[in-house]
Amino acid sequence: MNIQRRIPFFACLRDVNKQTKVGPLCKQQFLRCVFRRLHFDRTDKMMLRRSLHCGRWLPRVACNNTIAEVFSAKKEAAFQCANPQHTICHRKISYSSIRHVSREKRENETRVSLQGYFSSDDKSKETFIAACQVFKEKSKHLRGHVEFIYAALRHMEEFGVQKDLETYKELLDLMPKGKMIPQNIFQAEFMHYPKQQQCAIDVLEQMETNGVMPDTEMEMILMNSFGKYSHPVRKYGRMMYWMPKFKNASPWSLPDVVSNDAFDLAKMAVARMCTVDSTSKITTYDTKDVEDAVDDTWIISGQSVIQQELLEKLPHGDPIKVEGPFRIFLRDKSVGYFILRAEARPPPVPQKKEDKDDVGSIKFWFTGEFEEEVEETTVAAPQSIHEQEDGVILAICATGTSSRDSLLSWIRLLEATNPNISNLPVLFTQASPVGEVMVSDEQAEGQVETTA
Repeated sequence: MNIQRRIPFFACLRDVNKQTKVGPLCKQQFLRCVFRRLHFDRTDKMMLRRSLHCGRWLPRVACNNTIAEVFSAKKEAAFQCANPQHTICHRKISYSSIRHVSREKRENETRVSLQGYFSSDDKSKETFIAACQVFKEKSKHLRGHVEFIYAALRHMEEFGVQKDLETYKELLDLMPKGKMIPQNIFQAEFMHYPKQQQCAIDVLEQMETNGVMPDTEMEMILMNSFGKYSHPVRKYGRMMYWMPKFKNASPWSLPDVVSNDAFDLAKMAVARMCTVDSTSKITTYDTKDVEDAVDDTWIISGQSVIQQELLEKLPHGDPIKVEGPFRIFLRDKSVGYFILRAEARPPPVPQKKEDKDDVGSIKFWFTGEFEEEVEETTVAAPQSIHEQEDGVILAICATGTSSRDSLLSWIRLLEATNPNISNLPVLFTQASPVGEVMVSDEQAEGQVETTA
């Protein structure tokens, strides 16, 4: 290209630059646009095509760069093809900042736009499903569905739908259908569309963490999106094999959604712990029945017939302790409970085992040796399940306030069925609940009193 054509040529680039970006404009359209505005001879056209197509050493440019910037980079690449002794490090440095700035800008815009779907004040299942439907209708080509699904997974617990199967099916239904199905064994094994398949696997893993078991409808959604031999469908098969086995493995069945009521949780917790003894009885007390009771609350107590017998056999003066609170978890809820414990009884003396096949200790009467008479030993009573190495569990309870006054009311109420408690000193070794530490007004400054 001669000097006379350079001025109108770059004027053409400025005109095209004002009209469009390089993203939606392909190379052929760019060439037609340039050839239409300027009259190139055959040599100039070949050089221009060569400069646009030889980009081996050209760094990857951002999608929002202008046509002039891209053509300048392509022109430099053509120059490097003809002059390989020159270096192009400055081109990589100059375009790397543009690439990073544009990428960060797109990520920030995507992050802000996705947060808008879940910024509603109404945190409910209907609002979450409506956000998915709005995204599905707004983006007909489902662009950005992977980012939307990951953002939805982060907000599921906030909306309270982390254990809802229909919500997970609504998220997986956002995946495009048919396009990502592998066409041969190599695509199936090497994870065709890995970003989308990993996103579906992450959804299934979050379901597994929250104990949500998929169904056949979810299998059809995965097969329509990724095919029969894809990795998400394999993950679904493993979940359907193991999750039904573990779902009913526990003998203490609980509802899928545990109540938030403290009274119901305490009742379920004490009933679960008392299943070790079939004679256990669950009793509900009210502190109003106790004179001089400070706390007005409820008490759930559990004690079996064997525990009552062990309590009656304790000698007068032996101390018993009220220990706790300990923690028992029901799904994602925890309940604090207390135990009434006595000191462990000494284990029975083990009996001597005699080997009847040993002939080395046979006594002969004609030599004056007589066999020693074996002393009769008393049969030791077997220990019950409540007699452990660290102590004897006499009763358990859970109260509404977990305070010392409520535990004192529990001991007084147990005296009605266990009269021997009045002859035993009771020690309260209650530990303070986590986090509830306050300064007492009656104590000196700097001293801390733990309260239950």
